[in-house]
This record gives sequence, C-alpha cells and structure tokens, in this order.
Amino acid sequence: MPIPVDLIPYRPEFRERLVDLWRASFALGVGAPVPNPRDEHLRYLDEHVLVETSVQLALRDGQLVGFGAFTPESVMQLYVHVDHLGQGIGTRLLEHAKAASNGKLWLYTFVTNTNAQRFYERHGFEIVERGFEPVMQLGDLRYEWRRAGR
Repeated sequence: MPIPVDLIPYRPEFRERLVDLWRASFALGVGAPVPNPRDEHLRYLDEHVLVETSVQLALRDGQLVGFGAFTPESVMQLYVHVDHLGQGIGTRLLEHAKAASNGKLWLYTFVTNTNAQRFYERHGFEIVERGFEPVMQLGDLRYEWRRAGR
C-alpha cells in the first residue's frame, strides 16, 4: 500500500529543494546530469515553469518528496525524490494531472529513461512520436493519454 503524501500548490519556501530534487531525479532517470548550472535551473523554474504551468508539490511529513508541473494539456515535469521512488508518489501526481486535464495529456521523456517509459505506459500513455532533443543529444519520445470515451 502506498505511503500517504499530501499534494499542495507550489510554495516558494520549497524552491531550492525542488530544483535539487529535480536535478538528482533527472540525472538518475536519464543517466546524465542536467546540462545547465543550478542557478540557471532556478531561473528556468522562476521564469518559465512557475509562469507557464500549475506546480503541485508532494509532501510527506512536511518534506518535499516529489513535484509535477502541469497544464490542462500536458505533463511538463514530473519528478520524485530518488529515495522515494516506487512508493506511489508519481502516481498521485499523475492522477492529479489527469483529473485537472481536458481529457488528453501529452508529455516527453528521453529514450534512456526506461523507468519513466514503463511508468507512463502503465498509466495508459502511448508513444505517438519519436524525436531527438538537441541540447541533451538524446532521442526522446512523445506520449499521449486520453480519458476513456474521448
């Protein structure tokens, strides 16, 4: 049974911990470090992610254990703390995104992130396109999910 987590809207006091979690989880999943320095990553969070998406934090006992950045059409970011993988946190975040969606979601993940691929496929996402991400110099996959009946 998954250990309970609380989902709350983004709060600024979690800013630096969020970026540290993001960087560590990205590196583990993709198998390569984030290509940008931490200060640029913080700026990207402030100037793009927080402006263009709705960010939900997953907290366990007040500690940040995951986050998701969503629009009604997309999962732009979804990361779980590396020490808390496989505990249902990603599923809770993804369920939130699905419930808040317009009935269809798209996302990208890297071909090297096989754990993410299995996770999204388990949750009803299907590969609709294969591409290449030039900054990371890695292949990527576009996934889509549709609510039943759509």
